[in-house]
Amino acid sequence: MKKAYIVAAALAGQLAFAGQALAAGIERHTNPPPAIILDGVTIPPNSEIVILSGAIASPIEEGKTDSFEAFGDTHTQAVNTFTKIKASLAKIGYSMSDIVKLTVFVAGDPKLGGKMDFAGFNAAYKEFFGTAENPNLAARSTVQVAGLAGPYFLIEIEAIAAKAPKGK
Repeated sequence: MKKAYIVAAALAGQLAFAGQALAAGIERHTNPPPAIILDGVTIPPNSEIVILSGAIASPIEEGKTDSFEAFGDTHTQAVNTFTKIKASLAKIGYSMSDIVKLTVFVAGDPKLGGKMDFAGFNAAYKEFFGTAENPNLAARSTVQVAGLAGPYFLIEIEAIAAKAPKGK
């Protein structure tokens, strides 16, 4: 009989833990400062996840698409692209603070000898993450690519956002 109580107690403990896991929020695994990205993210079961397609910058001046100046440098394109992502998320009831993962493709800037402007991108990232408006950071990969869909694009950003299930 004592064995049955022990098994029942162990099972009850596991069920309670499973219930907590279901009600738990998204866990953001931080890196030590001065890191500006997460080490990783744990998304609990039954969370709602949105995966956004890659977004690129719009021209600075409508109709002008014939040069890098028409879209701006890496920083300008990144701010423009994050602004578009913010608007896309808002349309479906999400915000920048719901982003858990970014994949960033950066083309080399001819003005930098074909190297990506990582500092320019990071400056733009810091305007949207780790701020008073959005204190959250995201897990992130940033890679230099040979080129993007158009000849004057320097940035393309994919985003994954998630919302944990509501507690009971």
